[in-house]
Amino acid sequence: MDITLTSLETEHSALLKAKIASQIALKGGWLPFSRYMEMALYEPRMGYYSAGAHKLGAGGDFTTAPELSPLFGAAICSTLLPVLEGLKEKGLPTQILEFGAGTGKLATSILTRLNDLGFHLDRYDIIEISPDLAQRQQERIRNTVEQLDLKTPCNWLTGLPENFKGIILANEVIDAIPCDAIIYQNGFWYWYGVAFENDKLVWKVGAPVEQPRLPESLLSGNFSEGYVTELHTPANAWMQQVAKHLDAGLFLTFDYGFPESEYYHPQRLEGTLMAHHRHHAIQDPFHLPGLCDLTSHVEWSQIARSALAQNVDDVYLTNQAAYLLDAGIGDIALEIGDPSDPETFLPISNSLQKLLSEAEMGELFKAFAFSKKLESLLPGYVIEDLPGLRGRNRL
Repeated sequence: MDITLTSLETEHSALLKAKIASQIALKGGWLPFSRYMEMALYEPRMGYYSAGAHKLGAGGDFTTAPELSPLFGAAICSTLLPVLEGLKEKGLPTQILEFGAGTGKLATSILTRLNDLGFHLDRYDIIEISPDLAQRQQERIRNTVEQLDLKTPCNWLTGLPENFKGIILANEVIDAIPCDAIIYQNGFWYWYGVAFENDKLVWKVGAPVEQPRLPESLLSGNFSEGYVTELHTPANAWMQQVAKHLDAGLFLTFDYGFPESEYYHPQRLEGTLMAHHRHHAIQDPFHLPGLCDLTSHVEWSQIARSALAQNVDDVYLTNQAAYLLDAGIGDIALEIGDPSDPETFLPISNSLQKLLSEAEMGELFKAFAFSKKLESLLPGYVIEDLPGLRGRNRL
Protein backbone atom coordinates (compact mmCIF):
# COMPACT_ATOMS: atom_id res chain seq x y z
CA MET A 1 0.00 0.00 0.00
CA ASP A 2 1.58 3.25 -1.17
CA ILE A 3 -0.02 6.30 0.48
CA THR A 4 1.77 9.63 0.52
CA LEU A 5 1.51 11.52 3.80
CA THR A 6 1.97 15.23 4.32
CA SER A 7 4.62 16.41 6.77
CA LEU A 8 1.83 17.55 9.12
CA GLU A 9 0.23 14.10 9.05
CA THR A 10 3.54 12.40 9.74
CA GLU A 11 4.25 14.78 12.63
CA HIS A 12 0.74 14.37 14.03
CA SER A 13 1.00 10.57 14.13
CA ALA A 14 4.53 10.71 15.57
CA LEU A 15 3.40 12.99 18.41
CA LEU A 16 0.52 10.69 19.34
CA LYS A 17 2.81 7.66 19.10
CA ALA A 18 5.22 9.38 21.51
CA LYS A 19 2.39 10.14 23.93
CA ILE A 20 1.24 6.50 23.81
CA ALA A 21 4.83 5.37 24.40
CA SER A 22 5.01 7.66 27.42
CA GLN A 23 1.80 6.15 28.78
CA ILE A 24 3.21 2.65 28.29
CA ALA A 25 6.34 3.62 30.23
CA LEU A 26 4.24 5.05 33.07
CA LYS A 27 2.33 1.76 33.28
CA GLY A 28 5.47 -0.35 33.59
CA GLY A 29 5.97 -1.23 29.93
CA TRP A 30 2.55 -2.69 29.11
CA LEU A 31 -0.77 -1.08 28.22
CA PRO A 32 -4.17 -2.78 27.77
CA PHE A 33 -5.20 -2.70 24.15
CA SER A 34 -8.44 -0.90 25.09
CA ARG A 35 -6.40 1.99 26.48
CA TYR A 36 -4.26 2.13 23.34
CA MET A 37 -7.39 2.12 21.16
CA GLU A 38 -8.95 4.84 23.29
CA MET A 39 -5.90 7.07 22.83
CA ALA A 40 -5.57 6.31 19.11
CA LEU A 41 -9.19 7.28 18.50
CA TYR A 42 -10.15 9.79 21.19
CA GLU A 43 -7.08 11.44 22.74
CA PRO A 44 -7.96 15.17 22.86
CA ARG A 45 -6.76 17.05 19.75
CA MET A 46 -4.70 14.02 18.69
CA GLY A 47 -6.92 10.94 18.34
CA TYR A 48 -8.57 10.01 15.06
CA TYR A 49 -12.02 11.26 16.08
CA SER A 50 -10.77 14.19 18.16
CA ALA A 51 -8.53 15.89 15.58
CA GLY A 52 -9.61 17.41 12.30
CA ALA A 53 -9.51 14.85 9.50
CA HIS A 54 -11.64 13.97 6.49
CA LYS A 55 -13.06 10.66 7.72
CA LEU A 56 -16.14 9.82 5.66
CA GLY A 57 -17.00 9.61 2.00
CA ALA A 58 -14.94 9.37 -1.17
CA GLY A 59 -12.06 11.43 0.21
CA GLY A 60 -12.10 9.89 3.68
CA ASP A 61 -11.17 6.57 5.21
CA PHE A 62 -14.45 4.66 4.96
CA THR A 63 -18.00 4.92 3.64
CA THR A 64 -21.16 4.15 5.64
CA ALA A 65 -24.62 3.15 4.43
CA PRO A 66 -26.12 6.67 4.80
CA GLU A 67 -23.25 8.01 2.68
CA LEU A 68 -24.11 5.56 -0.11
CA SER A 69 -27.74 6.58 -0.53
CA PRO A 70 -30.62 8.48 1.12
CA LEU A 71 -32.59 5.25 0.56
CA PHE A 72 -31.04 3.87 3.75
CA GLY A 73 -32.50 6.61 5.94
CA ALA A 74 -35.79 6.62 4.05
CA ALA A 75 -36.21 2.88 4.64
CA ILE A 76 -35.46 3.25 8.34
CA CYS A 77 -38.45 5.60 8.54
CA SER A 78 -40.69 2.59 7.87
CA THR A 79 -39.64 1.43 11.33
CA LEU A 80 -39.54 4.83 12.99
CA LEU A 81 -42.89 6.23 11.86
CA PRO A 82 -45.16 3.68 13.64
CA VAL A 83 -43.14 4.16 16.84
CA LEU A 84 -43.31 7.95 16.59
CA GLU A 85 -47.05 7.84 15.93
CA GLY A 86 -47.50 5.56 18.96
CA LEU A 87 -45.55 7.95 21.17
CA LYS A 88 -47.63 10.87 19.89
CA GLU A 89 -50.88 9.04 20.68
CA LYS A 90 -49.67 8.60 24.27
CA GLY A 91 -48.88 12.30 24.55
CA LEU A 92 -45.12 11.65 24.61
CA PRO A 93 -42.57 13.74 22.68
CA THR A 94 -41.73 12.60 19.16
CA GLN A 95 -37.98 12.88 19.29
CA ILE A 96 -34.95 11.14 17.82
CA LEU A 97 -31.48 11.06 19.35
CA GLU A 98 -28.63 9.91 17.14
CA PHE A 99 -25.21 8.81 18.37
CA GLY A 100 -22.26 9.54 16.08
CA ALA A 101 -24.11 11.11 13.16
CA GLY A 102 -21.22 11.06 10.66
CA THR A 103 -21.65 13.82 8.10
CA GLY A 104 -25.34 14.21 8.99
CA LYS A 105 -26.61 12.32 5.94
CA LEU A 106 -28.67 9.84 7.95
CA ALA A 107 -30.31 12.69 9.87
CA THR A 108 -31.14 14.63 6.71
CA SER A 109 -32.47 11.50 4.98
CA ILE A 110 -34.77 10.80 7.93
CA LEU A 111 -35.91 14.42 8.27
CA THR A 112 -36.64 14.57 4.55
CA ARG A 113 -38.55 11.29 4.47
CA LEU A 114 -40.64 12.10 7.55
CA ASN A 115 -41.47 15.46 6.00
CA ASP A 116 -42.51 13.74 2.76
CA LEU A 117 -44.76 11.44 4.80
CA GLY A 118 -46.37 14.45 6.49
CA PHE A 119 -45.04 13.77 10.00
CA HIS A 120 -43.74 16.61 12.18
CA LEU A 121 -40.91 15.59 14.49
CA ASP A 122 -40.67 17.48 17.79
CA ARG A 123 -36.86 17.41 17.86
CA TYR A 124 -33.77 15.69 16.47
CA ASP A 125 -30.72 15.62 18.76
CA ILE A 126 -27.19 14.38 18.14
CA ILE A 127 -24.36 13.24 20.40
CA GLU A 128 -21.07 13.62 18.51
CA ILE A 129 -17.54 13.43 19.94
CA SER A 130 -15.76 14.52 16.74
CA PRO A 131 -15.61 18.34 16.47
CA ASP A 132 -15.07 18.42 12.71
CA LEU A 133 -17.91 15.95 12.07
CA ALA A 134 -20.22 17.97 14.34
CA GLN A 135 -19.48 21.04 12.24
CA ARG A 136 -20.26 19.18 9.01
CA GLN A 137 -23.48 17.85 10.55
CA GLN A 138 -24.59 21.33 11.58
CA GLU A 139 -24.01 22.75 8.11
CA ARG A 140 -25.76 19.90 6.29
CA ILE A 141 -28.76 19.73 8.64
CA ARG A 142 -29.18 23.51 8.69
CA ASN A 143 -29.36 23.53 4.88
CA THR A 144 -31.96 20.74 4.88
CA VAL A 145 -34.07 22.45 7.55
CA GLU A 146 -34.01 25.69 5.55
CA GLN A 147 -34.79 24.01 2.21
CA LEU A 148 -37.75 22.08 3.62
CA ASP A 149 -38.84 24.90 5.95
CA LEU A 150 -38.87 22.46 8.86
CA LYS A 151 -39.79 23.55 12.37
CA THR A 152 -37.93 20.64 13.99
CA PRO A 153 -35.17 21.94 16.31
CA CYS A 154 -31.84 20.10 16.06
CA ASN A 155 -29.48 20.18 19.03
CA TRP A 156 -26.03 18.73 19.82
CA LEU A 157 -25.85 17.16 23.28
CA THR A 158 -22.88 16.14 25.41
CA GLY A 159 -24.58 13.17 27.06
CA LEU A 160 -27.57 10.87 26.98
CA PRO A 161 -30.56 12.32 28.87
CA GLU A 162 -32.03 10.24 31.68
CA ASN A 163 -35.51 8.78 31.28
CA PHE A 164 -35.40 9.45 27.53
CA LYS A 165 -38.67 8.90 25.67
CA GLY A 166 -38.33 8.50 21.92
CA ILE A 167 -36.01 6.81 19.44
CA ILE A 168 -32.26 6.34 19.81
CA LEU A 169 -30.25 5.62 16.64
CA ALA A 170 -26.61 4.58 16.18
CA ASN A 171 -25.06 3.71 12.83
CA GLU A 172 -21.59 2.15 12.99
CA VAL A 173 -20.94 3.35 16.53
CA ILE A 174 -20.37 0.17 18.56
CA ASP A 175 -17.49 -1.02 16.35
CA ALA A 176 -15.47 2.06 17.35
CA ILE A 177 -15.86 1.58 21.12
CA PRO A 178 -12.46 0.47 22.51
CA CYS A 179 -12.14 -3.26 23.08
CA ASP A 180 -9.53 -5.51 24.68
CA ALA A 181 -7.52 -8.17 22.90
CA ILE A 182 -6.78 -11.57 24.44
CA ILE A 183 -4.62 -14.51 23.34
CA TYR A 184 -4.83 -18.25 24.03
CA GLN A 185 -1.55 -19.83 25.18
CA ASN A 186 -0.77 -23.06 27.00
CA GLY A 187 -4.43 -23.74 27.75
CA PHE A 188 -5.16 -20.30 29.26
CA TRP A 189 -6.38 -16.89 28.07
CA TYR A 190 -4.07 -13.88 28.57
CA TRP A 191 -4.52 -10.17 28.05
CA TYR A 192 -2.86 -9.12 24.79
CA GLY A 193 -1.67 -5.56 25.19
CA VAL A 194 0.76 -3.02 23.82
CA ALA A 195 4.46 -2.42 24.48
CA PHE A 196 6.99 0.00 22.96
CA GLU A 197 10.20 -1.62 21.77
CA ASN A 198 12.86 -0.40 19.31
CA ASP A 199 10.79 2.71 18.61
CA LYS A 200 7.79 0.58 17.62
CA LEU A 201 4.40 -0.20 19.12
CA VAL A 202 4.19 -3.99 19.40
CA TRP A 203 1.94 -6.69 20.83
CA LYS A 204 2.91 -8.10 24.22
CA VAL A 205 1.27 -10.82 26.33
CA GLY A 206 0.12 -9.72 29.78
CA ALA A 207 -1.43 -11.38 32.83
CA PRO A 208 -4.01 -14.19 32.69
CA VAL A 209 -7.60 -13.09 32.08
CA GLU A 210 -9.84 -13.46 35.12
CA GLN A 211 -12.24 -16.31 34.38
CA PRO A 212 -15.45 -14.34 35.18
CA ARG A 213 -14.48 -11.91 32.39
CA LEU A 214 -14.62 -14.66 29.75
CA PRO A 215 -17.78 -15.57 27.79
CA GLU A 216 -18.88 -19.17 28.05
CA SER A 217 -17.92 -19.67 24.40
CA LEU A 218 -14.28 -19.03 25.27
CA LEU A 219 -14.34 -21.25 28.36
CA SER A 220 -15.84 -24.25 26.60
CA GLY A 221 -14.44 -23.91 23.08
CA ASN A 222 -11.49 -25.70 21.50
CA PHE A 223 -8.93 -23.10 20.42
CA SER A 224 -5.53 -23.42 18.82
CA GLU A 225 -2.31 -22.07 20.35
CA GLY A 226 -1.95 -18.35 19.68
CA TYR A 227 -5.65 -17.78 18.91
CA VAL A 228 -6.44 -14.04 19.25
CA THR A 229 -9.82 -12.45 19.79
CA GLU A 230 -11.50 -9.52 21.55
CA LEU A 231 -13.50 -8.81 24.68
CA HIS A 232 -16.02 -5.95 24.56
CA THR A 233 -16.56 -4.84 28.15
CA PRO A 234 -16.81 -1.09 27.28
CA ALA A 235 -19.29 -1.71 24.44
CA ASN A 236 -21.45 -3.89 26.65
CA ALA A 237 -21.35 -1.27 29.42
CA TRP A 238 -22.35 1.41 26.89
CA MET A 239 -25.26 -0.75 25.76
CA GLN A 240 -26.44 -1.16 29.34
CA GLN A 241 -26.33 2.60 29.88
CA VAL A 242 -28.34 3.27 26.72
CA ALA A 243 -30.93 0.67 27.73
CA LYS A 244 -31.06 2.09 31.25
CA HIS A 245 -31.62 5.67 30.03
CA LEU A 246 -34.32 4.75 27.51
CA ASP A 247 -37.57 5.01 29.44
CA ALA A 248 -40.00 4.43 26.56
CA GLY A 249 -39.37 3.94 22.87
CA LEU A 250 -36.96 2.22 20.53
CA PHE A 251 -33.21 1.75 20.13
CA LEU A 252 -32.00 0.87 16.63
CA THR A 253 -28.43 0.36 15.47
CA PHE A 254 -26.58 -0.94 12.42
CA ASP A 255 -23.07 -2.36 12.48
CA TYR A 256 -20.95 -5.24 11.25
CA GLY A 257 -20.46 -8.27 13.44
CA PHE A 258 -21.53 -11.77 14.45
CA PRO A 259 -23.35 -13.60 17.25
CA GLU A 260 -20.93 -15.31 19.64
CA SER A 261 -21.01 -18.73 17.93
CA GLU A 262 -19.55 -17.12 14.80
CA TYR A 263 -17.49 -14.44 16.53
CA TYR A 264 -15.54 -16.96 18.63
CA HIS A 265 -15.36 -19.61 15.91
CA PRO A 266 -12.18 -21.72 16.24
CA GLN A 267 -11.19 -20.80 12.69
CA ARG A 268 -11.30 -17.03 13.35
CA LEU A 269 -7.68 -17.17 14.45
CA GLU A 270 -6.69 -13.49 14.44
CA GLY A 271 -9.79 -11.76 15.77
CA THR A 272 -11.53 -8.91 13.97
CA LEU A 273 -9.44 -5.82 14.76
CA MET A 274 -8.82 -3.65 11.72
CA ALA A 275 -7.43 -0.22 10.84
CA HIS A 276 -8.80 1.88 7.99
CA HIS A 277 -6.96 4.61 6.13
CA ARG A 278 -8.13 6.21 2.89
CA HIS A 279 -10.38 3.26 2.02
CA HIS A 280 -7.62 0.74 2.67
CA ALA A 281 -8.14 -2.01 5.27
CA ILE A 282 -5.00 -2.56 7.33
CA GLN A 283 -4.50 -5.50 9.68
CA ASP A 284 -1.84 -3.77 11.81
CA PRO A 285 -3.72 -1.76 14.49
CA PHE A 286 -0.50 0.15 15.30
CA HIS A 287 -0.25 1.63 11.81
CA LEU A 288 -0.22 5.45 11.87
CA PRO A 289 -1.99 6.05 15.21
CA GLY A 290 -4.20 9.11 15.03
CA LEU A 291 -4.54 8.89 11.25
CA CYS A 292 -6.29 5.52 11.03
CA ASP A 293 -9.72 4.50 12.18
CA LEU A 294 -9.62 1.43 14.44
CA THR A 295 -12.58 -0.94 14.67
CA SER A 296 -13.58 -4.39 15.77
CA HIS A 297 -16.65 -6.37 14.76
CA VAL A 298 -19.60 -6.33 17.17
CA GLU A 299 -20.33 -9.47 19.22
CA TRP A 300 -24.11 -9.25 19.12
CA SER A 301 -25.04 -11.93 21.65
CA GLN A 302 -23.47 -10.09 24.58
CA ILE A 303 -24.81 -6.77 23.30
CA ALA A 304 -28.31 -8.30 23.43
CA ARG A 305 -27.71 -9.69 26.93
CA SER A 306 -26.53 -6.26 28.07
CA ALA A 307 -29.79 -4.70 26.88
CA LEU A 308 -31.91 -7.45 28.43
CA ALA A 309 -30.12 -6.93 31.75
CA GLN A 310 -31.79 -3.50 31.85
CA ASN A 311 -35.27 -4.98 31.48
CA VAL A 312 -35.94 -4.04 27.88
CA ASP A 313 -39.10 -5.63 26.49
CA ASP A 314 -37.84 -7.14 23.26
CA VAL A 315 -34.61 -7.56 21.30
CA TYR A 316 -34.30 -7.94 17.55
CA LEU A 317 -31.42 -8.97 15.29
CA THR A 318 -31.25 -9.69 11.60
CA ASN A 319 -28.93 -8.96 8.70
CA GLN A 320 -29.12 -5.56 7.05
CA ALA A 321 -30.48 -6.90 3.75
CA ALA A 322 -33.44 -8.64 5.42
CA TYR A 323 -34.20 -5.56 7.54
CA LEU A 324 -34.12 -3.15 4.57
CA LEU A 325 -36.19 -5.44 2.37
CA ASP A 326 -38.79 -5.79 5.15
CA ALA A 327 -38.73 -2.00 5.43
CA GLY A 328 -39.71 -1.69 1.77
CA ILE A 329 -36.50 -0.22 0.38
CA GLY A 330 -37.29 -1.60 -3.07
CA ASP A 331 -40.64 0.20 -3.23
CA ILE A 332 -39.00 3.42 -2.00
CA ALA A 333 -36.40 3.13 -4.77
CA LEU A 334 -39.23 2.93 -7.32
CA GLU A 335 -40.85 5.99 -5.73
CA ILE A 336 -37.82 8.19 -6.27
CA GLY A 337 -36.49 6.72 -9.52
CA ASP A 338 -37.78 5.52 -12.87
CA PRO A 339 -36.32 2.14 -13.95
CA SER A 340 -37.00 3.06 -17.59
CA ASP A 341 -34.48 5.91 -17.29
CA PRO A 342 -31.09 4.21 -16.90
CA GLU A 343 -29.21 7.46 -16.40
CA THR A 344 -31.06 8.35 -13.21
CA PHE A 345 -31.93 4.86 -11.98
CA LEU A 346 -28.47 3.26 -12.37
CA PRO A 347 -26.98 5.09 -9.32
CA ILE A 348 -30.04 4.04 -7.30
CA SER A 349 -29.64 0.44 -8.45
CA ASN A 350 -25.91 0.47 -7.64
CA SER A 351 -26.49 1.76 -4.12
CA LEU A 352 -29.20 -0.85 -3.56
CA GLN A 353 -26.78 -3.56 -4.62
CA LYS A 354 -24.17 -2.39 -2.10
CA LEU A 355 -26.69 -2.13 0.73
CA LEU A 356 -28.31 -5.53 0.08
CA SER A 357 -25.73 -7.79 -1.54
CA GLU A 358 -24.29 -10.60 0.58
CA ALA A 359 -20.89 -9.77 -0.92
CA GLU A 360 -21.19 -6.12 0.17
CA MET A 361 -23.07 -4.91 3.29
CA GLY A 362 -26.17 -7.10 3.18
CA GLU A 363 -25.05 -10.03 5.35
CA LEU A 364 -22.10 -8.88 7.47
CA PHE A 365 -23.96 -5.76 8.63
CA LYS A 366 -26.74 -6.37 11.14
CA ALA A 367 -29.74 -4.42 12.36
CA PHE A 368 -30.19 -4.68 16.12
CA ALA A 369 -33.03 -3.14 18.12
CA PHE A 370 -34.77 -3.22 21.47
CA SER A 371 -37.91 -1.60 22.78
CA LYS A 372 -39.37 -0.38 26.04
CA LYS A 373 -43.06 0.14 26.73
CA LEU A 374 -44.08 -0.34 23.10
CA GLU A 375 -46.99 -2.51 21.99
CA SER A 376 -44.65 -4.53 19.78
CA LEU A 377 -41.14 -4.37 18.38
CA LEU A 378 -40.87 -3.78 14.64
CA PRO A 379 -44.23 -5.44 13.86
CA GLY A 380 -44.14 -7.82 10.91
CA TYR A 381 -40.38 -8.25 10.99
CA VAL A 382 -38.74 -11.65 11.12
CA ILE A 383 -36.66 -12.25 14.27
CA GLU A 384 -33.34 -14.09 13.89
CA ASP A 385 -32.71 -16.59 16.68
CA LEU A 386 -29.90 -15.99 19.14
CA PRO A 387 -29.58 -19.13 21.29
CA GLY A 388 -29.93 -18.55 25.00
CA LEU A 389 -31.60 -15.14 24.80
CA ARG A 390 -35.15 -14.38 25.88
CA GLY A 391 -37.01 -11.09 25.60
CA ARG A 392 -40.65 -10.55 26.51
CA ASN A 393 -41.92 -12.70 23.66
CA ARG A 394 -39.00 -12.87 21.27
CA LEU A 395 -35.86 -15.00 21.10
